[in-house]
Amino acid sequence: MTNSTIQTTYLVTGVAGNLGNSVAARLLADGQRVRGLVLPGDPAVARVPAGVEIHTGDITKPASLESFFTTDDDSDLVVIHCAAMVTVSSAYSQVVHDVNIGGTANIVAACQAHEVKKLVYVSSTGAIPETPKGTLITEPETFSPDDVVGYYGKSKAEGTQLVLDAVRATGLDATIVFPTGICGPEDYAFGPVTGFIMDYCDGKMDTGVQGSFNAVDVRDLADAIVVATEHGRTGEGYILANECVTMEDLLTQLSDLTGLPPVTKIVPAGVAKLLGRGADLYNRIAKKPLRMTGFAVYNLTRNNAFDSSKARRELGFTTRPFSETMYDTITWLENEGKILNQEKVLQAA
Repeated sequence: MTNSTIQTTYLVTGVAGNLGNSVAARLLADGQRVRGLVLPGDPAVARVPAGVEIHTGDITKPASLESFFTTDDDSDLVVIHCAAMVTVSSAYSQVVHDVNIGGTANIVAACQAHEVKKLVYVSSTGAIPETPKGTLITEPETFSPDDVVGYYGKSKAEGTQLVLDAVRATGLDATIVFPTGICGPEDYAFGPVTGFIMDYCDGKMDTGVQGSFNAVDVRDLADAIVVATEHGRTGEGYILANECVTMEDLLTQLSDLTGLPPVTKIVPAGVAKLLGRGADLYNRIAKKPLRMTGFAVYNLTRNNAFDSSKARRELGFTTRPFSETMYDTITWLENEGKILNQEKVLQAA
């Protein structure tokens, strides 16, 4: 087979998740051959785009990855490692460690054993140390769990350094992307932004926290990740961030989009931090933990100004208006029956 006819097979871990699903859909739209890894028995496999070749396996079990990495032709392999375990707790978690660190080590080892053409590792801005407010956060060259807050960020920092060490030690062609928060439609895991919208629309939110957040539409992330498979430089990282949105702006946008009354009561950041510590104590003993945690409050009150200029310059990364993402997410939630259509409610009244 000549170089001009060599095909590429894209291997996507976490393909049943929102990001992996979106990446697979983008690759299929480009006419690419896509293979996806899902956990055995995962019901979310039903939502994987048609056309993806499904393989069952567990990134914490190396033997289960063998068939995923094996092809019966000479196609090049490009791996996009999206699979991860998210936690909003600061406490050590064995399962998070096993997935985000051990699982990443297993993926790297499989990439080396099968001589893959490219690995794109999806890390997180949580792995990047915070800088003082008023400064832009850029991509560092090294990563340590001791420099970041929250166990998810610590695990991703360790996983990121593991990938970089493999690049430097073995010549693995790997690129790393650092998304901020992920938002947008078809978030069946009902992550932080989606959950926030649902709580607001269900009338469960009468108070906000003074602060900001940074989240990117999953469709824009998928576009950038696919571009990174071709144009991401070896051993380089790219922050994929949006503009910061203040809590006040978010609540105003939600009111404008839904017609619901705005939330005007905003708790000062200092008070919120105290409440977050109290929530952590409560959550340690409660059978039904609160959504609020000290780490969640930290994420809202920290410096969320991330610099994506490198990704915009080298990957052509762009982000749609956040209001468009909010509108699409609300519409999707209405269609899924997760929130009421506010126009219909007002008409019925």
